[in-house]
Amino acid sequence: MHRPTRIAPRPLRRTLLSAALAVAAAGTAAQAHAQAYPTKPIRIVVGFPAGSTTDVIARVVGEHLRAKLGQPVIVENRPGANAVLGVSEVARAPADGYTILATNSSSMTANHQIYRKISYLPERDFAPVTMVVSAPFVVTVNPANERTASVNTLTDLVALAKSKSGQLSYSSGGPGNLAHLGYEMFSNRAGIKLNHVPYKGGVAAQMGLLGKEVDTQMDTPLAAPHVRSGKLKALAVTGAKRWPDLPDVPTLAESGYPGFDLTFWIGILVPAQTPAPIVQTLYNAIRSVRDDANAMKTLQQQGTVELTSPQDFTARIRSETAAWGEVIRRENIQLD
Repeated sequence: MHRPTRIAPRPLRRTLLSAALAVAAAGTAAQAHAQAYPTKPIRIVVGFPAGSTTDVIARVVGEHLRAKLGQPVIVENRPGANAVLGVSEVARAPADGYTILATNSSSMTANHQIYRKISYLPERDFAPVTMVVSAPFVVTVNPANERTASVNTLTDLVALAKSKSGQLSYSSGGPGNLAHLGYEMFSNRAGIKLNHVPYKGGVAAQMGLLGKEVDTQMDTPLAAPHVRSGKLKALAVTGAKRWPDLPDVPTLAESGYPGFDLTFWIGILVPAQTPAPIVQTLYNAIRSVRDDANAMKTLQQQGTVELTSPQDFTARIRSETAAWGEVIRRENIQLD
């Protein structure tokens, strides 16, 4: 039996038509905005102090974006709580491509699993643009520190830590920082106990080691000049391969801890819901930094230049989040 087609009442049809036109208009406006982008200054927020690895990379990226996109790019430092303050600020920003986040891997893969009180969730609040560099940590001691003067190898450090259980200390750039988690992983593998002394950023943590306030550290590649000058002694690097700037320094795997492979990254993200064409514009502009010899020289001093696509960067964040979740649960690391 044929049933007559139901026709919506005229007022309802007008409402549905208006809604459809509004959605289409909004999509057209967003597309036009993305095509015109950028038309005003861009702000890069860094959740770490000036002079940190993240800050250095953000300024290289910012200068390159200025040259490629033709708009001023301002880098603003918002340090605190292992980048939580800066990251939270960007999470609340309009998704229009004019507020960008430069941050490290701990803020996207570990913070939300460690801090009980946190206002952002990476997968919900951010759209990855590109990972810029990745690098290992460098386990260092200060040869001028009387407490570690006899330490020349990682084996020496472990022996000293066992003989002075709970008396040695290590620094990090803040609670939940990957240097913190990495040292906890190493201590667990080595069967030693050291006291964690958090600082407000990796540069301050390094100064604590140079000032003999602490005994050891998992430092970034920024340690290399101090190692070459003799101010710091490098015992091992945490990656799977030796670090080119310190070719004589063994890996942790070579030092008796097979399978130990820990690196961190610095990347660029924008607020979630940023239009895909804007994300692609930013990625294309940043990726072209490979054509800038001076910029590449600075980036290569910070780590291995990666410049992964937004899709690959998203997959890496998801994978590392799961891996760090296991470490955090095993070590029972929770912070307020």
